[in-house]
Amino acid sequence: MATNATSTSILADQEKAAPLQFLDLGIQFAQIRAEVMQAVTHVLETQRFVLGPEVEHLEAEISNHVGCRFAVACASGTDALILALLAAGIGPGDEVITTPFTFVATAGAITRVGAKPVFVDIDPNTYNLDPAKIHHALSPKTRAIIPVHLFGLAAEMRPIISLAAQNGIVVIEDAAQAIGAVCHGQNVGTIGSMGCFSFFPSKNLGGAGDGGIVTTNDANYADRLRLLRVHGSRRKYEYEILGMNSRLDAMQAAILRVKLRYLNQWTEQRRRNAERYRRFFAQSNSGGHVALPVEPDGMRHVYNQFTIRCTERDLLREHLLGKKIPTEIYYPYPLHLQPAFAYLGYQDGSLPHAESAAREVLSLPIYPELTEDQQRTIASSVNHFWDRGNATHEEKE
Repeated sequence: MATNATSTSILADQEKAAPLQFLDLGIQFAQIRAEVMQAVTHVLETQRFVLGPEVEHLEAEISNHVGCRFAVACASGTDALILALLAAGIGPGDEVITTPFTFVATAGAITRVGAKPVFVDIDPNTYNLDPAKIHHALSPKTRAIIPVHLFGLAAEMRPIISLAAQNGIVVIEDAAQAIGAVCHGQNVGTIGSMGCFSFFPSKNLGGAGDGGIVTTNDANYADRLRLLRVHGSRRKYEYEILGMNSRLDAMQAAILRVKLRYLNQWTEQRRRNAERYRRFFAQSNSGGHVALPVEPDGMRHVYNQFTIRCTERDLLREHLLGKKIPTEIYYPYPLHLQPAFAYLGYQDGSLPHAESAAREVLSLPIYPELTEDQQRTIASSVNHFWDRGNATHEEKE
């Protein structure tokens, strides 16, 4: 690992060389370049490019990191969801309850296996699936619940697990954004029947392309997942079931193994950055206008995103863009109102908390290497928007 002096020098050079980015993976790579290149070179020398020892080692290391018995790597976080649903035997005629306030892959995976997504509104404070509303969505066709640990904050899993157990329903955790998050002493990915993670580059543990993994404590699920990811075949040209091609590349596994060694450090830096934001906003006049992310008792947030909320979101974003401060909106439209899911029949107003969140959320840079000065500038710029009165006042100036 890079020394503190080296890391500080790299950060200083990067900050001078380039404008602020929403996510600056170049700084991260500069710190671990030698290790990554060594790992990549090793794969090239072995000429083992698909599955193989590197993937097996990554699976064992992820299993140990998450705290589960089995981890089965695959080609993407989306495939992780599809494989988990297939492993649970979910398909045409089945219903799966999930949140409308998430990336499309969550509901898309349900549709891809032939099942029907059933959307339940979110808790407006956490943006996660509201457990109190799930029972209203249950039907004789309900086979699974997919809670999403959005932005790095675990969903409230205890009532979800209890309800699922009472009704014989499978719980599949969408933990794509939340590796390392904790819910009442349990790591996400170990609470439901299966947990699905993404290694997309923007994730807290991101590769150099697509990748994913499914975690489970159930040996039967693990066996079925391994079978499904390689066309349903254990022996060459013999197919027990109809599977798919979803194998993780050895190159991605090798890079992820390097990055995994740094994940705890990077997570703590994200959490430190979140606390800095809280401190800066507490010192300002924006407190009555901006809602900050919550971290309920018993939860450990890993801040894949630091998402604030305000009614003047679009004007605030325009103001920040003028200050050369990048932001992102996750997500501008809830899934139940997307054209791709129009066949489900939801209308504007069906799920009001998700719809309101989509109009008001704004994510600020939170990556581990973000400096205190950069954060101070970001917070000051947000505060300045409110100090000038309001959006209407600013437009008149």
